[in-house]
Amino acid sequence: MHPCRMKAVAGLGIACVLASLAMYAVLHVMAPSADLDWMRRTISQYALMPNGWIFDTATLLLAAGSAAIVAALLRAGLLSGAAAVALGLWVAGLIGVVWFEKHNWQMGPSMSGDIHRVASVVAFLSLPVGALLASRRGGGPARWVAVGGVVSLLCFAPILWAVLAEPWTGVRWWRAIPLGGVERLLGLAEVVTVLLLAWWALRDRPNGRQLDPGAPQPGLTSRTMTADPASQIL
Repeated sequence: MHPCRMKAVAGLGIACVLASLAMYAVLHVMAPSADLDWMRRTISQYALMPNGWIFDTATLLLAAGSAAIVAALLRAGLLSGAAAVALGLWVAGLIGVVWFEKHNWQMGPSMSGDIHRVASVVAFLSLPVGALLASRRGGGPARWVAVGGVVSLLCFAPILWAVLAEPWTGVRWWRAIPLGGVERLLGLAEVVTVLLLAWWALRDRPNGRQLDPGAPQPGLTSRTMTADPASQIL
């Protein structure tokens, strides 16, 4: 892929991610979703509301933008196979969150809700893991990608603690913490990490190579460069 085209793909990905972030923000201020207790109710609860299409569209835009950014990183040679798989699982998890609605507890648990929960966990964990794996291949912007991955994992830690502590505390894990607030903080950290990945793709050259002015140019051998100029004419 031509470098300009690669940067255009990364730029399109950034536009999709920012648009999704704006739509998530709208859900918090537009009725009827604005009435939701965002500290306690998870963000996917919006999908069950009359304006739930905004949540679905925002999540699919985030998935599409993330896929474009991953494609740009792959073309730039910045992703290992393991990092590409992890980031691919992030995209797949986002799609699964939309495709399978969460439990509607007014109707009782459902298979769709169980799959939704698994897809959420896959998405939340695979992105920081993918970011950390990817960051091992570079410096500069890659260090910030690693920071985003670490912060995302730290944001997930309260959820893990609540699940593991439930047998001792006797408190159901989703009541032990302000789950909605924790999930929104985690989601914001992961969106920022995706944008950091995009920044890395824009900053780096294809295949991660920087041009050395003193190095021989492609198609020219060192013998050709050092030969007598007169011999080039004969």
